[in-house]
Amino acid sequence: VPYLLSDRKGTPSKVTMLPLRHALAVAVVHIFILSESWALAKNINFYNVRPPLDPTPFPNSFKCFTCENAGDNYNCNRWAEDKWCPQNTRYCLTVHHFTSHGRSTSITKKCASRSECHSVGCHHSRDSEHTECRSCCEGMICNVELPTNHSNAVLAVTRAPGTSGGPRAPPSHVGLPAWSLLLPLPLPLSVCLMNK
Repeated sequence: VPYLLSDRKGTPSKVTMLPLRHALAVAVVHIFILSESWALAKNINFYNVRPPLDPTPFPNSFKCFTCENAGDNYNCNRWAEDKWCPQNTRYCLTVHHFTSHGRSTSITKKCASRSECHSVGCHHSRDSEHTECRSCCEGMICNVELPTNHSNAVLAVTRAPGTSGGPRAPPSHVGLPAWSLLLPLPLPLSVCLMNK
């Protein structure tokens, strides 16, 4: 619908609503895109997080989820800084503080040395009615979950202490196509009858 406006001399002129409609359509599309991104961010599967295949800074290097005094595990993992752990560390440490009702009050995750992982386990403070559970794990981004009891507040290693080599690589499936060629294929019925 055109509107009539007057210029400085008072002469009426037509102005269409096309630019306003275009701007409104663009705004609606942007809102839709932002809402989709937010919905996808809420459904992140942290078990499938894999670091990029960029060069590692040194042999056996690894990454951990890292955060300082986060309010919940999701936000700790979601906003963890993506950087390699220092060379003097070997484990991922998680410190979880929570109430007697199980509500998290503080979560800290970081790269840790062996000495920082000697005090794994859970300790209940009768004064504050809070529990602190500490766990350490060895491996690439292994500290997804929170320790909540003596069963999971442990030091989890992927190889026996004193053995050489880095963490085990995930199994390779590159050989599967070649292996599948070795399987006998069923022959058509006409070929089977011709051999009789």
